Amino acid sequence: MSKYKASRSLRFFFAVAGAIVWAGIALTGFDVVHGLLFVPASFFALAAITGICPGLIVSRMLFGKD
Repeated sequence: MSKYKASRSLRFFFAVAGAIVWAGIALTGFDVVHGLLFVPASFFALAAITGICPGLIVSRMLFGKD
């Protein structure tokens, strides 16, 4: 599983992107936004905290590392 770990710079990107999405959800209203918007926001948070990104895993499986 270590080959799917994101680098520090990529984890920082995930943290910033996730924070922006969560801020947008909060500013719009948690009861107003569609539930599907919580999926990428949660994946961004998961990737920033653990370094394991489901989107990165799928893209590397499809297209290879480089």
